[in-house]
Amino acid sequence: MEPKYELTDETMKVANRTLYRIRALRDFGDVKKGDLGGWVESEDNLSHEDNCWVGGNACVFQSAKVFDNAYVSENAKIFNCSRVFDNAQIYGDAKIYGNANVYHNAQVYGNAIVKGDFNKSTDIFGNAKVYDSARIYDQVKIFRNTEVCGLADIRGNTRIPQDIKT
Repeated sequence: MEPKYELTDETMKVANRTLYRIRALRDFGDVKKGDLGGWVESEDNLSHEDNCWVGGNACVFQSAKVFDNAYVSENAKIFNCSRVFDNAQIYGDAKIYGNANVYHNAQVYGNAIVKGDFNKSTDIFGNAKVYDSARIYDQVKIFRNTEVCGLADIRGNTRIPQDIKT
């Protein structure tokens, strides 16, 4: 497989880790050869397959992974063991960490925080949206067309499967 990006010499420190700015080596999706992307700690954080991308000043580090056609941009941070995949989009100042999974067509943005418990995951999927200053913590499942926004704070072993807006 032909690599789609490279780590540049431009670095920055986040949480005592060195992250590298990425640069596209070929055209794919909406990304053009030579485009500068966001920041990753290593090539393990962003797949070379499909159209996934980390753009803007977004950071992906530690054991976090972005793959399939997922898109992480602006100032978003994905870290710990989190996974963002399928067609998920993370942007704004959103943070995804712990053992959190965001996938299908889900979107997390604004100042939202999604944190997964390290023993059991938090999952945001389907067409779900988490935004504004919403906080999602520990073993929560949000899916279908549910929207969690504003100052919502959802914690611990909770499922929100309906097409609702909280």
